[in-house]
Amino acid sequence: MGERARQGSPAGASQLAQVNVARLRHPAGSPQVRAFVAALPQINALAERAPGFVWRWPSGDGHLDGGELLGDPLVVVNLSVWERYEDLHDFVYRSDHARFVRGRSAWFSPLPPPTTALWWVPVGTRPTPEDAVARLRLLRRYGPSPQAFPLRSRFGPDGRPDPGRRPAGRSGRPPSPRSARQGNGVTPF
Repeated sequence: MGERARQGSPAGASQLAQVNVARLRHPAGSPQVRAFVAALPQINALAERAPGFVWRWPSGDGHLDGGELLGDPLVVVNLSVWERYEDLHDFVYRSDHARFVRGRSAWFSPLPPPTTALWWVPVGTRPTPEDAVARLRLLRRYGPSPQAFPLRSRFGPDGRPDPGRRPAGRSGRPPSPRSARQGNGVTPF
């Protein structure tokens, strides 16, 4: 479960790791989020069949519990590895998963951005949840860099900004640590 074998990876090749966090509006066992929780096995199976999927953190509930990692049991964490950004993008926004993205406000409370961090890993690397949360904290504190970047300011495996994508905020400068942390203050990370 959760991993697809990769054939013929060239030496020095990279894959894209991603972590995203969300905060449930209600505890996982409550009726208000039942539809989301019930759909997790289907969505995870869809991800595992998606082109470019490599691996996801195995979790009995479908997502990691943020209680131990982040001090908030309502926070859920998703951690996976993909061949390329385009594969991840197609799964998130162009598959059946997109229906859940569009309906996320029914199940999740807003968190201060960014809630997703991406970074390149050598083929075969399986990030730990602790590493993933550290990448998200790095992105929140210092802004986009090759070590952690958001969906819209990507870097390539070589550490260079992805052509056509801004490696900084709208102003052309990386966001300040304060602006990267602004939000509703719900989450401690």
